[in-house]
Amino acid sequence: MKHYFLLFSFLLILSACTALNSPKTIYIVRHAEKQLEGKDPELAFVGEVRAKKLAQILEKENIKHVFSTDFLRTKSTAQPTATAANVPITTYDPSKQEEFVQQLRQLEGNILVIGHSNTVSPLANTFITEGEKFEDLTDLDYDYIYIVRLDKNGAKVERKTYGDF
Repeated sequence: MKHYFLLFSFLLILSACTALNSPKTIYIVRHAEKQLEGKDPELAFVGEVRAKKLAQILEKENIKHVFSTDFLRTKSTAQPTATAANVPITTYDPSKQEEFVQQLRQLEGNILVIGHSNTVSPLANTFITEGEKFEDLTDLDYDYIYIVRLDKNGAKVERKTYGDF
């Protein structure tokens, strides 16, 4: 019985480590351009176009999870990609970043995260262990896509623009 317990414990630890080290890519994006009025504005027309472009960029990336903060503009930015990937949009709380990063690390498959000008750079920065970190975006920055590649050797983070795809 003791051997079964040890074997079970070993397998449980091994499976937890495998999930943390399984290769995946996390795409972190600020919501698209929003209407200028209202407390929780919808996307502007140009923002709707950008959201569709994001879905086109990610259509062959095998997205398994889509996360968004609980705002119309972020959910609307996520929706075209979620629909194309046939996955639900899961809301997250950006103020609980440490817990969210742990969740992202444990998930299997590629992930899209939609956030805000003051949350996407800090989220991407949590995966950078050495080197220069990204500054917060300005209110006019909508064009960046942070790409976090996780594998058994750690993380590689780069920032591209929509025009790079």
